[in-house]
Amino acid sequence: MPRWMQIGALVAALTAASPASADTIDVNGVKRSYAAQLPAKKPAPLVIVLHGKTQRGADMITRTAWPQTAKREGLAVVFPDGLNNAWADARTKAGPALRGPPAGTDDVAFIARLVEKLVADGTADAKRIYVTGVSNGGAMAMTLVCARADLFAAGASVIMNLNDEAAVTCHPSRPLPMLLMNGTADPLVPYEGGRGSSYFAAEGFWSTDETLAFWRKLNGCETDEVTETELPDRNPADQSTVTRISSRCPARHEVVLYRVNGGGHRMPGFAPDARFPKVAAKLLGPQNGDIDGAETIWTFFSQSH
Repeated sequence: MPRWMQIGALVAALTAASPASADTIDVNGVKRSYAAQLPAKKPAPLVIVLHGKTQRGADMITRTAWPQTAKREGLAVVFPDGLNNAWADARTKAGPALRGPPAGTDDVAFIARLVEKLVADGTADAKRIYVTGVSNGGAMAMTLVCARADLFAAGASVIMNLNDEAAVTCHPSRPLPMLLMNGTADPLVPYEGGRGSSYFAAEGFWSTDETLAFWRKLNGCETDEVTETELPDRNPADQSTVTRISSRCPARHEVVLYRVNGGGHRMPGFAPDARFPKVAAKLLGPQNGDIDGAETIWTFFSQSH
């Protein structure tokens, strides 16, 4: 068995034994749910992990390496649940068949309340709080960085781009390190912008290059100084490769893109991100196995403090 498959099997086995516990919190009279995996040693760095549309926090526990990464690194990691399995990010128009959360849902208040609770009870180190998300969760992660940069030390968005609506409302109180991770063959959030090829796609997306340029400008990065690094093709069978694209930015204002060449609407990982991988490949495109999304994002977060 190749080493990457052994790692994948190990990750899958460890993920199944995740010790996350469920809890709820009251936000403006609405009971909101989340799962948390907390370390013995506190206060700890805290990572908020936001699921994609149609998913729940539990899917991020079983379909990503966040539980193992958190256990190994001594992190607190929280997996909140969006209402109607969706997040009220800054974009108000969903795809044709995908409804969003109920009108008036304030997910910025929910995540802020959750962070404040975990800081107040001594679980989380207020200076080391990070937010990341996949797809609709990636859009919500960007919305949180835009609205509450005071709470976070860095952000990461996977398989998502900005649109006009999200960009025009984005005024962070301070620059934060930002990581993007997008696939060039994404049928839902097209790398080149516009509307994806999927029936479920929404319209009006910026391209990844435009999204990257937006964050670079906010963070005061050099616009023409770009370093592209081809990462090792560890899993030749995955139909994709990864290029890391970084730019010269002020200290602790880094903006980095992991471009998944040939990758679909999937978070890279050493274990499958879907219960039915063949169906997921048909609907969402290939999942990259050269890097692990959670491991890569945590490395970025840990270096941004």
